[in-house]
Amino acid sequence: MTLQPIVDTMTSDSPRDVLVRFAPMIYGPTLLFALGEGAVIPLIPVIANRLGADVALAALIASALVVGTLCGNIPAGWAVARFGERITMGVAGIVILGGLVGVVLANSLAVFAAAVFVIGFCAASFALARHSFMTTRVPLHFRARALSLLGGTFRLGMFVGPFVSAALLGIFGDESASIAFFAVCQVATILLVFLGPDPERAVAAPATPGPLLEDTGEPVSGSIPTVERSGVFRTMWRFRGVLARLGLAAGSLSAVRSARQVVLPLWGVSLGLDASTIAVVVGVSGAIDFALFYASGQVMDRFGRLWAALPAMILMGAGFFALSVTHELDGAAMWFSMFAAVLGVGNGLSSGILLTLGADLAPPDDPAAFLGSWRTLTDGGGAIAPVLVSVLTAVFSLPVAVAAMGVVAAVGAVGFVRWVPRYVPRAR
Repeated sequence: MTLQPIVDTMTSDSPRDVLVRFAPMIYGPTLLFALGEGAVIPLIPVIANRLGADVALAALIASALVVGTLCGNIPAGWAVARFGERITMGVAGIVILGGLVGVVLANSLAVFAAAVFVIGFCAASFALARHSFMTTRVPLHFRARALSLLGGTFRLGMFVGPFVSAALLGIFGDESASIAFFAVCQVATILLVFLGPDPERAVAAPATPGPLLEDTGEPVSGSIPTVERSGVFRTMWRFRGVLARLGLAAGSLSAVRSARQVVLPLWGVSLGLDASTIAVVVGVSGAIDFALFYASGQVMDRFGRLWAALPAMILMGAGFFALSVTHELDGAAMWFSMFAAVLGVGNGLSSGILLTLGADLAPPDDPAAFLGSWRTLTDGGGAIAPVLVSVLTAVFSLPVAVAAMGVVAAVGAVGFVRWVPRYVPRAR
């Protein structure tokens, strides 16, 4: 595929040069939002408990953030398609400030839960806006690396945010300091979005030839260019085939990722490990995950999307299966540490794959509506997984729940093998 110029005034620039030049505008809003959100997420159950919630209710209120994001994906897709990324992110940032005021002033659990839901609802706008930008502005041969970097930026913010929150709590001894930090991050984001150069105007969409797709007899994303904005629900119906097939495989990957975050702390508790040991094991797993985010993009751009998705699903599925049989073994804590690292490697290898697949499948000239539907499926898988783990643990046992997530990973791997070659474009 011949690379076309993607900057109006500087045709000799490579995609890497363009991303570096506009990095503050492209990646800055995502990083600032993730830093603030990462600082506040650990405090949501604490604040809920102080307002009178028991452990189960506090966990339910904490899930309002994920549910809000899930519910916000389709409206965010409509807003980006209708008003553009800049307006959508700016307005979402202002509404988030209102949600943070609600968190600080809430004197009841209902008000607090509503404020958390609003923050999650608007969070979808930040994720989808930059996803849409990368889809329309980055050439196919460089797309996975750019989107893996976007995913890594979010992971960096979520990784550093809790440490910032811990430092602020140590200095001020009040959760309001962390909430204020989130508010400062949002103000900086709003100023950056409205006052900085607009990447949508500065970076032109590349004029690339249509991708090679398998002729399936069904409407496949990207195969029929359109200049009309189809609308969210019409887009969902038009691409129902790929959403119901590859979208569900992607949802299984999201579910396995989300289950990892729930299973590892629960497994440590079930082994009787102290909090500091569990934190170290989970932290090392997260560090491995973060360290591999760009390698995933390199693999996808060089060898294809399946070469990242399939090893990730196999590693995480095998990790869950193996972990599920070690609970009663001698040296269970050692096995816990080992397979937590395996899950971190698998998750790291999958960094950016959901963003990249969504971009590959979306209509190139109007991707936002499709991406809203795609992200709803993937976020739905992530939201369901913790509930599934909790139910299976209550009915059977934690090892059974962990093994069940291994089954989900295996089914998802089969789905990727079956549907990625059929639907995902291949460069000429």
